[in-house]
Amino acid sequence: MSSEEKTVSYQVTNTYSTLNTLHSKTKTVWLVFHGIGYLSRYFIRLFESLDKEENYIIAPQAPSKYYKGDDYRKVGSSWLTKENTKTETKNVLSYVDAIMSAEKIPEQAMLIILGYSQGVSIASRWVASRKVNCDALVMISGGFPKELQKEDFMFLTNTTKITHIVGEKDPYFEIAKVEAEKIRVKEILPQIEFRTHSGGHELDPKTLVNLL
Repeated sequence: MSSEEKTVSYQVTNTYSTLNTLHSKTKTVWLVFHGIGYLSRYFIRLFESLDKEENYIIAPQAPSKYYKGDDYRKVGSSWLTKENTKTETKNVLSYVDAIMSAEKIPEQAMLIILGYSQGVSIASRWVASRKVNCDALVMISGGFPKELQKEDFMFLTNTTKITHIVGEKDPYFEIAKVEAEKIRVKEILPQIEFRTHSGGHELDPKTLVNLL
């Protein structure tokens, strides 16, 4: 007997979280992608310090859930693994498309797309594949996908603010590797600005000011 791996398509339903109210006074919409181990409803709390009248935050939820720890009490999630990555990426990006279609973001609002840790891979891939001419792309404590090239971002204008933020005490990043990654990403996104904060592998809300 021989085994065979097959593929089937089906409709799925997933949640996402929002913070504040989208209205005529909303100046900035944030599309924020959490890191591995988070749930969107907890991750979105990191943005509570932003002005509630002017900012509307959308936090997609990674589809793959799992129990964290040996007590099986806390739940985390993951966007992608090395298993069937191309198909899973396609599924996730279609899910993000559905969120943005449902939210109906007004044209006058500025759009900031932010990825933290594993969320950087989703944020950058969605921008590149959908040619999203956002006002800002923010990457925090995460690796830039190896398959993305300069040609994937040629549609962006010079006014698009691109920022990479990493903690000076981040245990997941070696200085030599960070510097090499900076060179590679700078070639792809020439207007990128590199920032640091004094913490570790974390999203420091104080670093979110003056992104535009």
